[in-house]
Parts: sequence; structure tokens; C-alpha cells
Amino acid sequence: MQSTTPGSPAVPHCPLIEISGPPRERGRQYGEQAADRIRLGVAHYSEQLAELRLDPATIQQIVLQFAGTLEVGAGDLLEEIRGIAEGADVDFTDAMLLNARTEILKIAQRRSAGLPDFIEPDGCTGVIVQPKATRDGQLIHAQDWDWKKECAETAVVLRVLRDDGPDILTFTEAGGLARAGFNSAGISITGNYLESDRDYRQLGMPLAVIRRRALEQQHYALAIRVVHATAKSASNNMMLAQATGVALDFECVPDETFVLEPVDGLLCHANHFRSPVAQTKIVDRGIACTPDSLFRDIRVHDLLAPKIGQIGVDDVKAALFDDFDSPWSVCRPPRKNIQDNLSATVAMIVMQPAAGIMEVAILPALNRNFQEYRLTPDGGASQKTQGISQGETV
Repeated sequence: MQSTTPGSPAVPHCPLIEISGPPRERGRQYGEQAADRIRLGVAHYSEQLAELRLDPATIQQIVLQFAGTLEVGAGDLLEEIRGIAEGADVDFTDAMLLNARTEILKIAQRRSAGLPDFIEPDGCTGVIVQPKATRDGQLIHAQDWDWKKECAETAVVLRVLRDDGPDILTFTEAGGLARAGFNSAGISITGNYLESDRDYRQLGMPLAVIRRRALEQQHYALAIRVVHATAKSASNNMMLAQATGVALDFECVPDETFVLEPVDGLLCHANHFRSPVAQTKIVDRGIACTPDSLFRDIRVHDLLAPKIGQIGVDDVKAALFDDFDSPWSVCRPPRKNIQDNLSATVAMIVMQPAAGIMEVAILPALNRNFQEYRLTPDGGASQKTQGISQGETV
């Protein structure tokens, strides 16, 4: 279902991809349905790698290093990625690139002599409103995803129907295993770029794999374990919630994790370290590229705080549409960033896990139309959901 505004400009559509069955078959279904968008994403990131003047053998070596991290403990997801490559008729290394693009681009730049030691920050502003702070008593988990404007044309919503665990609904780049999403056990996740002085000293699991693994869990405690304990190559912030009301924020560096809790039912995070412990132990290297991070989460918090106890989905959307100090705003219109690349808020994702609903607006600074997606194909409440309040789905 899509809400529309008369006279609004045309924006890229975000298709729903549904997959089921064993891992390799799921991947093939995914690759076949999203083939054009997968190839577009591969072309985009391959072009970036080509600009680094690395020979193909070196790039393949980096990609296969990350594939190797999946062999122990995530072999099923490695099979799914192989299936994605087969279904889309691309090389396995191309499908792997889409699932470890942050890490691969960073390492490639480090190996490319004479180039700056950073990638364009994958920015975001995330918010969780616990049930006690909402109007209808249902948790809201939402995010503005800031990245390259071109990725508006490669976004998909992936519905994974599983026989061996909770079903999953996730917004991601085509070919990716997961980004922001929730499952039929009521667990939801979003991620935010962070950068620290401890990054890329070790080889860890790609972030897309970590997020997907968290969404495969039936129990919140085990999703926490995935986020908290899985080895990572670089820093990242992950916001993890359970629809009955528990919410935590994990500021991760490769070898340590710092935890933040909601205050009065509200949890907001952008792209800088907020944990007092983290601030004393690591050097935050992301603020130089994303100085607006220091006020984006404050803006969202301050817009929502006066409404605690009566916060609705429309209130969360309004806060994430905030245009203070545009174009350095919570909702970012297409603009050149500090690295002189064209970036934007590619998508606003608003989730109500208990009701099984995800809404997505592509390029929300230009478009306030939302497409609505349901966790279950019939649009009803999931039969696999356990222990969470079932809201009305309309």
C-alpha cells in the first residue's frame, strides 16, 4: 500500500522481494527477482573500486577474505550469497561485495597509495520509542538512512519466509542480506555509521551478516549476543529492540561494545559515540566527516520529548523530516558532502514490529510518500510472533 500526495514528484520505487526455502534456493530467488538492481549496485561499487587503481587480483583477495569469515558459523548465509550471485547472473565476488561493501571499500582505500584514509560515511539518524512513551502502547523503531543518492535506485524490501526460525522483513540494498528490519519474534534492528581509532586492525564479520543473524533469532537475548559478541572489522552503532518494550543501543568497536539505554522511553542515536565510557577510551574519527551528527540526534530527541506518552508514528516521521540547518539536516536533501560526493537521506524507514508493518519513503527530503510493507504475505499478524502484543493492522 502506498500513500500519495497529489502533484508530488516521481521517485524510485522500492520493490518487495519475497524468498523462502533452504539458503541456496532463497538466494537464487532473491537474485532472480532483484537482478537489475543487484547489477546496478555492483556497477556502482565496482566503479568506486576502479577509481582506487587497485588491480583486480587485489580486490578479489580482499573480497574473498571477507567470504572466509562466513565459513565458520555463517556457512548458511554464505550459501545464500552464492545463490544470489547465481540468480542475478553475477560473480560470487560481486554478491559478496554487496554484503561487505563498507569494509571492502575501506580496506581497498587503505591499500591504495596516496588516497585519503576514509570512506564516505554511511550516516543515519535512528530512534526507538518504547511502548510506554507511545500513544497506542506499541513500540516504534525508525531511521533515516544517509548514503549515496544513487542507492535510491538499488533499494529493496526483502521478506524472508523461514522454516527454521522467525520470518524477517528488512530494508536493504539489492543483494544485501539485511540492513534495517524486524522479525516475527518482535526483534528489530537499525545501524549507524561510527568510526574510531581501533578500526581495521582485525578481520571481522561483515555488518550485513551481523544484522541478518540478529534478525534470525527467536530470543532478544540471543540477538544481543550476536550484536555484542560478533567480531567486527570496524566500528558501528546498532539499535536493537523487542516489541514488548525493551530497547538498547550498542556502540561497537572491533574489540569492545558500549551500551546505552533509553531515557523516559526514548532512544536516539546519530553517528558519533555517546557513551561516556567510550568517549574516554577511543578516538571518534567520524565527527570530522559528519559534524552534523552532533545535533541530529538532539533535534530528534527534542522534537519528540514533549510528546512522551502520546508519541505516534506521525510524530516520529515529523521528527525525522526535520530540516534544521539544511542541507546538513536530519533529513538530508541531495547535496555534495565534505568528500565532494553526492549524498542524501536515501530512505526513511519506520517500523511497528508488533503490528508487522514497515513504511519506507525513498529520498524523503524530496518525497513524503510512504510505501507500506507487511511481514506476512496476507497482511495479517504473523503466526510466528510469540510473546508480543498484537496490534490492529489496517
